Amino acid sequence: MGLLELTALELSGKIKDGEATVMEAAAAVLERIKEKDSIYRCYITVDEDGLMERAAKIQGKIERGELTGPFAGVPVAVKDNMCTKGMLTTCASKMLGNFIPTYTAEAVLRLEEAGALVIGKTNMDEFAMGSTTETSAYGETKNPWDTGKVPGGSSGGSAAAVAAGECFAALGSDTGGSIRQPASFCGVVGIKPTYGTVSRYGLIAYGSSLDQIGPIGKDVADCAALLETIASYDKKDSTSLKREDTDFTSALTDDVNGMKIGIPREYFGDGLDGEVREAVLNAARALEGKGAILEEFDLSLVEYAIPAYYTIAAAEASSNLERFDGIKYGYRTADYEGLHQMYKKSRSEGFGAEVKRRIMLGSFVLSSGYYDAYYLKALKVKALIKKAFDDAFAKYDVILGPTAPTTAPVLGKSLADPIKMYLGDIYTVSMNLAGLPGISLPCGRDSGGMPIGLQLIGDCFKEKNIIRAAYAYEKARGPFGGPEGAEMGAK
Repeated sequence: MGLLELTALELSGKIKDGEATVMEAAAAVLERIKEKDSIYRCYITVDEDGLMERAAKIQGKIERGELTGPFAGVPVAVKDNMCTKGMLTTCASKMLGNFIPTYTAEAVLRLEEAGALVIGKTNMDEFAMGSTTETSAYGETKNPWDTGKVPGGSSGGSAAAVAAGECFAALGSDTGGSIRQPASFCGVVGIKPTYGTVSRYGLIAYGSSLDQIGPIGKDVADCAALLETIASYDKKDSTSLKREDTDFTSALTDDVNGMKIGIPREYFGDGLDGEVREAVLNAARALEGKGAILEEFDLSLVEYAIPAYYTIAAAEASSNLERFDGIKYGYRTADYEGLHQMYKKSRSEGFGAEVKRRIMLGSFVLSSGYYDAYYLKALKVKALIKKAFDDAFAKYDVILGPTAPTTAPVLGKSLADPIKMYLGDIYTVSMNLAGLPGISLPCGRDSGGMPIGLQLIGDCFKEKNIIRAAYAYEKARGPFGGPEGAEMGAK
């Protein structure tokens, strides 16, 4: 078995046992990137020059017993909206095409302190606004399972890099499904933790009340260990939470006997692809076979989640992106007369079409004549959605459903119809509105061979429930494999 076929935890074990070195792992990943990334475009920046030097330093620390954690020596990728000191951080936008931060995001720092080897920065939808990784100023990322399909978004570069064997695990950010949906489309595992579990310090904000950093990996164990590594209280982030229960790997028990799993009827209605429905219900039956108790129920307000989410997210984006004005950093237009024209031209030329659309929508719903009619109403709906989930979790340990209504769509189709693209987030946005944890893992393939994602949702601070259920299903399912040539294990 080649190094690239290993999971992150398997690689870590081999490095600790002296069966492989950090340098060998780094070299294997670099070779894969050189071979495949011109096709897939998973990365915006690869730190090739510094990688081998850092690998040798980490190897020395492991040999001296200074680094003993599960990610010591493991090459990982970071989504390009997380600041990295001395490394280009663009948010996949022309606006930040020359931005090199002077500090590192807390979540990335936690990874580096654990001995993980940061390869570089992955492609994404511009400023995380999109569901396909096609709005990037650096060109679209392609799905390793089928290069004619999208990898999902906005963390499409991270998910595709894991699927393609161009890293062993990756960090993404999830504002309305941006970790879980690309994980579904690329046949990998992704976790969106409870809001506040992972520091947002150094994450370039899209929607501050919705954004959360989380792991993407080859299997549930990798994601649980990665989440355990990056979860921490951070006084630099006012939304960070002090938690004592972040030993997420303790939930890898393969025991769901007596676990109550709710299945919302609304998640299986019109708009859900038949093959996705069948695969997700088969996964539910597999958990039932292991002793879980399944029950259908009505989850109200699902149809209001998308309008509430896009109203709130666009409003917050409008406010957060106000700082990009061509003055302190980032893109500045070359030809202008006066300050106001410089602002206008810099922003007009620096932002892409989807980002402009959401800034305009956000500015509209926050304007004096429409604030009450749209933004305030959306906040009230958000509170009602949280209450609906609270009521559901009074009865159930976990809620089960699809991650996305379809498998990965064809490149170029989604951007032509933004409303259809927004509706593709129907099963994921509610978790961000309510601050809940969710996990996506592969549960089958459609007739075209594309991966189908199963989503498990937990109550606030109950990541261990969804990890336990996901791990048990993964054991029942067996190895999922990966796209041809990506060496993701047994087919």
